[in-house]
Amino acid sequence: MNIDVLVLGNLQNNCYIIKKGDICMIIDPSCNAQLIKEKCKGLKVVEILVTHHHFDHVGALEELENTYNIKHNTFPKIFNYEIIKTPGHSSDSITFYFKDEKIMFTGDFLFYHTIGRCDLPTGNIEDMQKSLKQISKYPDDIKIYPGHGKNTILGEEKKFFSHYF
Repeated sequence: MNIDVLVLGNLQNNCYIIKKGDICMIIDPSCNAQLIKEKCKGLKVVEILVTHHHFDHVGALEELENTYNIKHNTFPKIFNYEIIKTPGHSSDSITFYFKDEKIMFTGDFLFYHTIGRCDLPTGNIEDMQKSLKQISKYPDDIKIYPGHGKNTILGEEKKFFSHYF
């Protein structure tokens, strides 16, 4: 599995293109549908995943759904991943865990040395705390691919979880 990271838009969102053989999936199509399509050229796009529906994560979504004639978050699971509901930053926040590769795509739930804001509409600190407890049960060596900023390791982030309780 190969992961391309596109940093897009004014808020510097991470859009991920996950490639395996001649197929790929898109995670969090922030904006710039043309650039995303260029990165997927020659591949069959089989899934579009969205970690949550804030504007900065879905700007190119409608165009990509129309281009590839697929709807997001229908979870056909052509790739092998677990869907983990991780509300807190937003009520619809989802983390995608690829167990075989030991990677998670966390959107704005979890970042390098911090968590997502809980003061936006549908955000909730109590939900965030529950999500952190849930995610803390996963192995420390999982690589985290967040919605913004640099990658990290789950074990590194667990050190900070107590700050949010």
